[in-house]
Amino acid sequence: MSTIGRIHSLESFGTVDGPGIRFVVFMQGCPLRCQFCHNPDTWEVHKGTEYTPEQLTAEIIKYKSYMDFSGGGVTFTGGEPLLQAQFILEVCKLLKNEGISIAIDTSGFIWNDIVKEVLEYTEIVLLDIKNYDPIVYETVTGVPLAPTLKLLDYLKEKNIKTWIRYVLVPQLTDNLDSVRELSAHLDNYPNVTKIELLGFHKMGEFKWKELGLDYKLSDTKEPSRELLHEVKVIFENNGKIVSANV
Repeated sequence: MSTIGRIHSLESFGTVDGPGIRFVVFMQGCPLRCQFCHNPDTWEVHKGTEYTPEQLTAEIIKYKSYMDFSGGGVTFTGGEPLLQAQFILEVCKLLKNEGISIAIDTSGFIWNDIVKEVLEYTEIVLLDIKNYDPIVYETVTGVPLAPTLKLLDYLKEKNIKTWIRYVLVPQLTDNLDSVRELSAHLDNYPNVTKIELLGFHKMGEFKWKELGLDYKLSDTKEPSRELLHEVKVIFENNGKIVSANV
């Protein structure tokens, strides 16, 4: 019997969640409570639309020609997709039969044997590292940093291509000493081929208000071009390819 997955939404022509044109699956449920989250409506695990692996795969296959032409594939994001690792595993097996490339966008917080099996089917991991200072990280997310770094080590061990995502939030994740430490740490990971530097925005603020949640960053401004450039240079100094909205 198939595992039922809960999905928040689907995007058929994504261009910012991995290489090429991607079918993006926003999974429902997340154990993190990031202060800058723009999808707090994905947090609750019991919401979303139910799919079987076969139903989701049938929807994805409709767009296979666009993925093949552009060097794209499917990206599972969220929420935290690996909260539903068993469902994703079953979908991955079906997608592999269709020759479709798979990416996982994850916080790295969920770790178990099923996650390890999912990674066997994964071409690229988009790993969100919110901050390298453990105290700041827990302030930002509500969970510890250690599981994320453990996953990073595992991705290196298995030589799985990894992109690091870093959201730059003024007065929260712009501690430059910590950015330098993260940059130096990533220098030890040849499987990390790119760093995506993402400037903070408040496009999800209205969702917090609709859900009756306290949005602590209402008075926080978007990072300046100068700050984004400064952080970009720090990452580039350690030889990584950095994309940034500067």
